[in-house]
Amino acid sequence: MKNTTTIAWKEIKIYFVSPMAYIIMAVYSALAAYYFVTSVSGVLPEATIRGFIFPSTLIFTLLSPILTMRLLSEEQKLGTLELLMTSPVRDYEIILGKFIASMASLLSILIPTLYLVLILTWFGSPDMGPILSGYIGLILYGMATLSVGIFASSLSGNQIVAAVLAMGVLLILSIIDLASTYLTGTVADMVMHISLTNHLESFARGVIDTHDIVYYFVFTSFMLFLTIRSLESRRWR
Repeated sequence: MKNTTTIAWKEIKIYFVSPMAYIIMAVYSALAAYYFVTSVSGVLPEATIRGFIFPSTLIFTLLSPILTMRLLSEEQKLGTLELLMTSPVRDYEIILGKFIASMASLLSILIPTLYLVLILTWFGSPDMGPILSGYIGLILYGMATLSVGIFASSLSGNQIVAAVLAMGVLLILSIIDLASTYLTGTVADMVMHISLTNHLESFARGVIDTHDIVYYFVFTSFMLFLTIRSLESRRWR
């Protein structure tokens, strides 16, 4: 656990000393504010954060690969990954440390949006249940997208290639539920079950379904498992 914490802390420091962290925070906060204002001032205004939850799925499809693209790709490019793998650190400790760091980055992006909740409570009486479940859903969705980004980063020493690969996979997983309208029966159910955004809908409605929670944790664990295997395969190259 000590090795995992050390790796995570190192990555967190690298992230927060770079201007990219604050640029990403500013961009996401601005987009969240735009969709929030649109939802509360529309034809049917709602005192919720639902207005920026679903747009966040597309935003995370772009931001998560950017947050994770350098985690392993840069190590490969600089040749420091081999040095790290020959040190007394297990492969899963490397991956978990970098994943924890990326989760810290994700939370740093979401925290500034809490001012939108303060605005709601100041000017209205929103139901805090859907707000809480909405943030839980966003964190779980973001967790899944980060795991895809880390896996893509382990496959290439080029950060751009890793980011584009992750964006492509996430885009497919995010919109695959649209294909269910052209399918029927078991195949349609399978497509809906695979979709990342489909499991976010209940959280946006204020419902915390254990089925959706299990899905996100299983999906994330599977992607991290593939990343560990990808890292282990380098020992035999």
